[in-house]
Amino acid sequence: MDKLKLYGFNNLTKALSFNIYDVCYAKTAREQRDYIAYIDSQYNSERLTKILTDLTDMIGAKVLNIAKQDYEPQGASVAILIAEGSMTPAGRTQLAHLDKSHVTVHTYPEYHPETCLATFRVDIDVATCGEITPLSTLDYLISSFDSDIITMDYRVRGFTRDVNGKKLFLDHTITSIQDYIAQETLNRYDTVDINVYDSNIFHTKMMIKEIDLQNYLFKTDVYELPPKVRLEIMNNLRREMIEIFSGRNIYSN
Repeated sequence: MDKLKLYGFNNLTKALSFNIYDVCYAKTAREQRDYIAYIDSQYNSERLTKILTDLTDMIGAKVLNIAKQDYEPQGASVAILIAEGSMTPAGRTQLAHLDKSHVTVHTYPEYHPETCLATFRVDIDVATCGEITPLSTLDYLISSFDSDIITMDYRVRGFTRDVNGKKLFLDHTITSIQDYIAQETLNRYDTVDINVYDSNIFHTKMMIKEIDLQNYLFKTDVYELPPKVRLEIMNNLRREMIEIFSGRNIYSN
């Protein structure tokens, strides 16, 4: 892709908010606690830092500072300050843009005893300035987590100018966040867009289509369960996913 020629101060800010939900069936209190402990160990601050530093490399930014923290009883956070560029001489003109941006991630493992369901949520925020867009990292982020439901918000603020002085409020082509996700990935999900083009606001949410029950049972073999119980668990999992995907209580009070 050819780079757009810009002039002067580039203060375009591109913000990607990425929320992931992983749902699991854990019947007993012990299974629920074990699931939370398992998730907490799999997605601790060390691994999250690795994911975010890989993401930073992918967008061509430089890590300036890393702050990370694991929490009790569960959860972790990582915040990375990144730099994208600096003042660049071009003849008698100084081309510049804001070069400090950030990437953050937070995890929220939780369970509900009455439904026997446990949910793991990951919130990732990427804010970049100038020419870099974080949308190119979406496939990597989706594949880095077990993603049953995904909600993404992307917004571009500010403006820059082309070499003729014309204001540009968007410096790359986008009609949907889906444009930046591989078709192979999209085929696995039901996907909905809600976009406000006049404000450069893009929202996409995704829910997994097929449920392989064994992947949602924690320390339980699916063939040990009677067919009626399997169906009940499948219904509970799907209802939980639909409510999270829809953002409203459809089945529960």
